[in-house]
Amino acid sequence: MSIFELLQTSPALFVTVCSIFGLLVGSFLNVLIYRLPIMLERDWHGQCAELRGEKIKAQAKFNLLVPRSACPHCQHAIRAWENIPVLSYLWLRGKCSGCRAAISPRYPLIEAISGLLCGYAALHFGFAWAALGAMLLIWALLALAAIDFDTQLLPDDLTLPLLWAGLLFNMANTYTSLNDAVLGAIFGYLVLWLVYWAFKLITGKEGMGYGDFKLLAALGAWLGWQMLPLIILLSSLVGALVGISLMMVLKHGRNIPIPFGPYLAGGGLIALFWGQTITQGYLQMMHV
Repeated sequence: MSIFELLQTSPALFVTVCSIFGLLVGSFLNVLIYRLPIMLERDWHGQCAELRGEKIKAQAKFNLLVPRSACPHCQHAIRAWENIPVLSYLWLRGKCSGCRAAISPRYPLIEAISGLLCGYAALHFGFAWAALGAMLLIWALLALAAIDFDTQLLPDDLTLPLLWAGLLFNMANTYTSLNDAVLGAIFGYLVLWLVYWAFKLITGKEGMGYGDFKLLAALGAWLGWQMLPLIILLSSLVGALVGISLMMVLKHGRNIPIPFGPYLAGGGLIALFWGQTITQGYLQMMHV
């Protein structure tokens, strides 16, 4: 019996394997979340310097693989046993083995969320292409949400491939028909684009970034245009509640921007797993 046949006939094993793989990819996502914005910023500075006719200064190689991960405080190189998802953080008690500086709990949190969501995707969709696609969507949304939270950027390097991947998966009607996926991408972009310009014309301020348009377009490409109202509603409600809480509890100023990407990502994940159930429940309630 091949490994694929074994995974197909043993749902528990399939869920376990996907959960472990999700933990491992979650560890890589932490690298991506930290390094991609720095890589983009370096590239932007280089392009600006080139346009100004300035000589570009040589810099140490920096990408997703180089240099080796190290403690930001003491530059202690992270050893293999210190990079085991979640377990290493618990073993080290959340501190660097070199200088004992605190390690951000977000690292194991991203790993744990990735593992749990991938395991649930395997349980929800079973041994099918839909499970693989769901895991790819989960990883992309986790990375985008964290990057937007840190930098208020939703890089095209992630949002645009995510959009095309959604259309590719739906060529086989994986989550919705290709026609609905294309319309989802179009309407997803246009809806927030119209909101952006209406808000700007009324207030003279920019209410969101272009990355939000592209992220909603990508979610529309994955889940179809029918899920867009639910995604927008869920993300807006959560965003409003979080924004009000920050202003009341943490005295977060009204003029300080709050990234919308994490809420769109959350709304997209809810729609991925429970969108049909929520929509059908709402329609049944309205008919009562």
